[in-house]
Amino acid sequence: MPAILIHGVPDTHRVWAGVREHLTRTDVEAWDLPGFGAPRPDGFGSTKEEYADWLISRLEEVGEPVDLVGHDWGCILTARVASLRPDLVRTWAGGNGPISARYVWHPLARIWQDPVEGDRFMAGLTQDGFAGDLITGFEVPAGLAREMVRHVDALMRDSVLRLYRSAVRMGEEWEPGLAKMIAPGLVFWGSRDPACPVEFAGELGRAIRAEHVIKLDCNHWTVLQRPARVAALLEEHWRRREGD
Repeated sequence: MPAILIHGVPDTHRVWAGVREHLTRTDVEAWDLPGFGAPRPDGFGSTKEEYADWLISRLEEVGEPVDLVGHDWGCILTARVASLRPDLVRTWAGGNGPISARYVWHPLARIWQDPVEGDRFMAGLTQDGFAGDLITGFEVPAGLAREMVRHVDALMRDSVLRLYRSAVRMGEEWEPGLAKMIAPGLVFWGSRDPACPVEFAGELGRAIRAEHVIKLDCNHWTVLQRPARVAALLEEHWRRREGD
């Protein structure tokens, strides 16, 4: 059974490169969500529901339960999938993606959710400016920040806006379903995340009855700042299920 890694915003599969270098298993895949380094299917509106449905369809094609992992929006979407289709997920792990009615979207998300301000923000976005914000505000290593923003094209910008505008009430809509998740869960979280406060790590862990909630000494992008530690946590999590 493979491990499937799902990125967040504004990322692609590349965000998992550092983690994958430290994993010993070879059956690991990192997928690009539609609009994030990959084309959008005809008629795909980039809503949160459509992304969850897309993931379900892809996982059905795998043909066996997977070890599912997500970061940021990848965390949110994979947790939703694991709650809707527990038959598709052997284990689940995720971080820095709150799913709570008590979570207030961070300031940039609220800009993206505004039809006028969001469009204006994306129209004025520059690679250097965005990379600078990631470096200073989120402690993303400079080289990785520049690599990330290099892939933020017009399609991704539009997909980000559509996704966030579909998710104004995501917490209250999706939080109740977390109780349906039966896969053994691991929550990992950057303790200095200004956008997704670490208090929501424990809240998510309780909601899904996680086996472990691990708080890492870093900012939002755990998978970029602590790739070796994240890889070790994942392999420990998977090993506990060997033979299941």
